[in-house]
Amino acid sequence: MLGSLTQMLPVLAGVRIPKVDLVTKISYIFLVIGTAFMLFGLMHDVALSNTVALILLSIGFTMIIVVIAMAVVKVQNFNPTVKAMSVSLVFASFTVLMGLFLLYTYIDIDFAPYRNMVANVHSVWGVFGFGGILIIGVTFQVLPMFYVAPRFKQFCKKRVVLLISVGLVIWLYANVYEESYAIIGKAWIALFFWAFATTMWRKLSARRRPISDVTVWYWRVSSISLTLGSFLWIFDEYFKNEYIVMVAILLGGGFILSIMIGMLYKIIPFLVWFHLNAMGYMTIPTMNEMINKNLARAQFVLFIASLIGFIFAFYIPILLSISAVSFIVSMVILQYNVIAPVLIYRKIKKTKPDFDMSAFATV
Repeated sequence: MLGSLTQMLPVLAGVRIPKVDLVTKISYIFLVIGTAFMLFGLMHDVALSNTVALILLSIGFTMIIVVIAMAVVKVQNFNPTVKAMSVSLVFASFTVLMGLFLLYTYIDIDFAPYRNMVANVHSVWGVFGFGGILIIGVTFQVLPMFYVAPRFKQFCKKRVVLLISVGLVIWLYANVYEESYAIIGKAWIALFFWAFATTMWRKLSARRRPISDVTVWYWRVSSISLTLGSFLWIFDEYFKNEYIVMVAILLGGGFILSIMIGMLYKIIPFLVWFHLNAMGYMTIPTMNEMINKNLARAQFVLFIASLIGFIFAFYIPILLSISAVSFIVSMVILQYNVIAPVLIYRKIKKTKPDFDMSAFATV
């Protein structure tokens, strides 16, 4: 999600992110290693491992968020997508701080009593505030650009992010001070995400080139999962939080992860084709030829099967292991599908371009 910000912000806002290549690589390394230390520390209750993870994750997140923020303050044209990105970055900052605090509670158990309350806010602001709002902002551009779908109406572009943000603040206040009224904030948030999900579905149905592929299927699944997950989240507290795992699967896997996979399938081949074309290569595979469609379909089926299995594993525990295997195989296929265009890029780049584009290079 942070990577999408570094990729799309310069394109949509016309600003340079300072030292973007160096910062993103260093930040990524710190985040990956930090996550590994965190997993080990939490699984085996090793305070030293958690401490190392806290340091690495703090540095990794701070680096990437700060440089993106430095670019945002220089933006002249604050279009709806850039506004949504900026708001999501604010929620990301708070989500990261809460996440780091939660990790610290496993180092210093004196702060453990605050864990559940902070974890609740951390997850809601992370899913809806950071992930949800960022996806909304990106969708404003991606659906019309890649799918030739109708443009979103001005009310949706100008008001939805604001209304969701207000709902998240209302929910936070009620959750901390007036818990019995927290459902009002929940209903507010769910209502506008449902409206966005419905709009997204309708835009896909009204696109000018109604050719269906795996990426469209993922957008459809995301829309359905967002709707079901949001409304199940509203009433979960009345069932003693028994269905919170289902909510997490629908929102985390069905909504956010589905969008991310669909975007990977669409944007990575586009970037490979665009950069090769810009360097003077003409005889290159089309975007549709860079990823094996049959493998992409198989990956989609395994992914959806795993999500459904995870949900029903609440009632049929044996499905958990089967679904886990299905999910792992799906992710392995996804990794292969994502690497394939990159290998095409490297192979073609070793050959001589059809045209010499050096004369058009900027000094």
